[in-house]
Amino acid sequence: MEIPHRIRSYVLRAGRITAAQERALGQLWPSYGLDATAALDLDAVFARRAPRCLEIGFGAGEVIGALAERNPHIDYLGIEVHRSGVGRLLLHAERAGLANLRVICRDAVEVLRDALTDASLDEVLVFFPDPWHKKRHHKRRLIEPVFIAQLARKLRPDGVLRLATDWQDYAAQMLAVCNVEPLLESLSVDRTFVARPPFRPPTRFERRGERLGHGVWDLAYRRPGAEPGRDAGPGRDG
Repeated sequence: MEIPHRIRSYVLRAGRITAAQERALGQLWPSYGLDATAALDLDAVFARRAPRCLEIGFGAGEVIGALAERNPHIDYLGIEVHRSGVGRLLLHAERAGLANLRVICRDAVEVLRDALTDASLDEVLVFFPDPWHKKRHHKRRLIEPVFIAQLARKLRPDGVLRLATDWQDYAAQMLAVCNVEPLLESLSVDRTFVARPPFRPPTRFERRGERLGHGVWDLAYRRPGAEPGRDAGPGRDG
């Protein structure tokens, strides 16, 4: 039986990469980069057992870089397909001397399939994925049922999934998809949106949206575990 072709949620463009970012990719990748083509032993990768947080599509690395710096007791794993953003985060990791950060430059869907074991993450962040705002491109959106089901399986019991977008119709789609995933329960009392988590620094995408007059919609879900109703997750400081 032929496997249907999966439409990618991104397009790789030949964007500008600085000399410093190129240097980082060449010199710092051995310290921070993971190929993630086979199952990862995260305890071995980080040389310890600690809470684990994954950010998918970290862009320029503003969120994951800040969180890793503030929370040395938490291990952070970031996935991004664009080399310029990876290079920028590697430079931040070098400046801050981060030992609790690793980076993957690969399609997140493939990483979830090939490299991350089920129940291996305490928190997953998906902030401002490409909205593919034209209706004919909605099929490229990352947040769809199969992907959310994959993410839910990677969460440990009581693990948290957080999402954000500045496109209202995408927010509605995220809500519809996540609310029907049987492995997730909403952290919103009315199963809609939640307040912006205080730990999240504004990204350039969020600032751009604010300039354009867009709202921002945050969503949060947990995989039910031993402590029902707890709004937790290692993205918090402390």
